[in-house]
Amino acid sequence: MVKATGWRERLQNIASAIQGNKYVSAVSNGLAASLAVILVGAIFTLIDSIEIPAYQSFLEATGLKLLTEIPASITIDILSLYVVFGIAYTLVREFDLYGFPAGLIALMSFLILTPVGLLDDGETIALSFEWLGASGLFVAILTGLLVGRIYVFVINKGIYIRMPQGVPPTITRTFASLTPAFIIVFLFLAIRGIFHVTPFENIHEFIYSMVQAPLVTLGGSWWAFVILPVVISILWFFGIHGMLVVMGVMMPIWTALRLENLSAFQAGEQLPHLFPGSSFIMTYTALGGSGATIGLAVLMLMARSERYKTLGRLAIVPSACNINEPVIFGTPVVLNIRLLIPVIAAPLVVTILAMIATATGLVPPLRGIGAPLGTPIFINGFIEGGWRVSVLQGVLLLVSLLIYLPFFRLLDREATSVEEEGEKSEQETAV
Repeated sequence: MVKATGWRERLQNIASAIQGNKYVSAVSNGLAASLAVILVGAIFTLIDSIEIPAYQSFLEATGLKLLTEIPASITIDILSLYVVFGIAYTLVREFDLYGFPAGLIALMSFLILTPVGLLDDGETIALSFEWLGASGLFVAILTGLLVGRIYVFVINKGIYIRMPQGVPPTITRTFASLTPAFIIVFLFLAIRGIFHVTPFENIHEFIYSMVQAPLVTLGGSWWAFVILPVVISILWFFGIHGMLVVMGVMMPIWTALRLENLSAFQAGEQLPHLFPGSSFIMTYTALGGSGATIGLAVLMLMARSERYKTLGRLAIVPSACNINEPVIFGTPVVLNIRLLIPVIAAPLVVTILAMIATATGLVPPLRGIGAPLGTPIFINGFIEGGWRVSVLQGVLLLVSLLIYLPFFRLLDREATSVEEEGEKSEQETAV
């Protein structure tokens, strides 16, 4: 096989290696698999927490408040349980094996690592929610990966109980999973025992103190949100899906940020993070899609050339829903040196403006609800932070438009000239 050469090929090779890595893919897809659970919890959190006194009084008076509080407590508050299953299941599937038993074993292993306590009566054992939500997310990720890999290793080595021909597949798979289950349980009991004699007392406390908290702090810093939009835009310029590459690496950190804000919002507490990860990216940085191309899509609607006017009509609706592949490949943005500056500058500027607006209190910190991809701008802003966030999105749209304006004028002028020359040639040929 001939090795790829050149900057574009090398970047593509790196991006492909990241996206194609089984472990990165398992984490990304495992978190994505829990999206339905997260969205249900997020929407009910919003329903339960709408800050209208008359509405809250209605919920209290009718007893509905007791019901609207339930979905969040069994979704967001115990999200790590869903994630650990999804990651182990997905990783085993990456190795073309049946993943359901591995998911259950991972769930069991995670619970082995999670401390329990006693209620006030001194007899009833209780499992606290403390490490089942966002705080236990990194342990859930590590547990899912470790269990999944051990399961694959044991099965591929043939170290399992084989059933005779004719036994139903479900029974065969169940008995095959017994050996890896016992091996994994003994390993995780040893891990729990080791951490129990340390000052941390459990692995959750250790991981959160030594790993998750510092990474979350770094991932939610100003520098992270200044550097990463530039990286995303540069990758897209070379034809690489920058958002997929960056999200594949940052998803665990940004999910933790978002869920901690969502949990605080649910509890009526002050939101801990000004920039809650993926919610901030999708609400502000990727306004109209990677490169904050919503301004470019709007400019195309006002283009003189038929080429860009037609593209604008086709692209404006997807762009309004933060889906901009029509703009990226139809303009094109990829390898178009004349658009390199605005593709980098637009998301960087709108991100910095959004951070300043949040830090100064002009808009509230985002709630971390995580509106799904495809939610139109303004609507996703209102869901995440109310009308002030939607207004800021409108201002940022105008900023994006102004950044792209001089560069698009050149493209539009060139396209118009080409079209006019083409029409003139056709007329001369007809004569």
